[in-house]
Amino acid sequence: MKLKPTPPKDAVNRYLRDVEGHITDKTHYNYSTTLRRFLEWCDERGIEDMNDLDSELIDRFKEWRLEDVKPITAKNDMNTVRNFIEYAATIQAVPTGLSDLIRIPKVSEDDEICDEYLTRQEAKSILQYLSKYEYASTRHAVMLILWKGGMRLSGLRALDVRDFDQARPALEIRHRPETKTPLKRKEKSERDVILSPDSAEIISDYINDRRDETTDKFGRRPLISTREGRAARTTIQKYVYTSTRPCHHNGGKCPYNRDPDTCEAIPFDQANKCPGSVSPHAIRRGYVTAAQNAGQPKDVTSERVNMSGKILDKHYDKGSHDEKAERRREYLKDI
Repeated sequence: MKLKPTPPKDAVNRYLRDVEGHITDKTHYNYSTTLRRFLEWCDERGIEDMNDLDSELIDRFKEWRLEDVKPITAKNDMNTVRNFIEYAATIQAVPTGLSDLIRIPKVSEDDEICDEYLTRQEAKSILQYLSKYEYASTRHAVMLILWKGGMRLSGLRALDVRDFDQARPALEIRHRPETKTPLKRKEKSERDVILSPDSAEIISDYINDRRDETTDKFGRRPLISTREGRAARTTIQKYVYTSTRPCHHNGGKCPYNRDPDTCEAIPFDQANKCPGSVSPHAIRRGYVTAAQNAGQPKDVTSERVNMSGKILDKHYDKGSHDEKAERRREYLKDI
């Protein structure tokens, strides 16, 4: 097979167009971020044609990534690169079979597990603060739904006002890829999340009094909205980072001895630089751990947050050995 001259940037753009529509927006963003790093690496080394790539060069890219990121991140990056190279072979930009020669970094089971999570006490403190000082604000609604529902960020973004059933009360999470709010597991992620009356009242007050009355470009009324329409993933992340900074909800005290007048994490756009702030996914891990510690049956938690029991145990339940032992106490028999 004769190879066709193909600039790396052109190949990447064609690949991203090819997979668009078959993957979620978040996955597409992750792919584009990884391949942007790959293009930077190619540019630094003067690689202007995909024809010039071979397995040795791609292995050097892997080594380059391992200098700056954790093994699990490099593993994910190289899986993306391998899929991209496999596609590049179909457009005759690289030799057929090159993707089979790409070695993926091996990681230990511990490296695959993220320990970042929001504790029940932290969540309680945050929600108490928001209820007192930012009642029914967008930030309050975001933190309340993420914590009480243990849901993914994509599930929160997918919610419309019509998906809030105050009578039950519940949030109805639905997969709507045709209007740009896909769920991670598609229809398998669809479910209804039952709410307490107190939580439902806060969401109702948010909708009636504080929500920006806007529609998205498809005419839908997003539950979490901004003046421009449906809140972007990055906007929701910023709400979470600012809410989980310890100084935001503990009376202004910084556990890291930083000066609030000079702290880089004080601005809204920089809150993720606080060592104590956490991501939306850390809230999901925290909810799962708190639910297990409270004695909620594993199958109930699994169905509520839409994950298998195996994944729940491996990646989300952050209970200590003592906490897990206490959960088993009432089931033990003296034999």
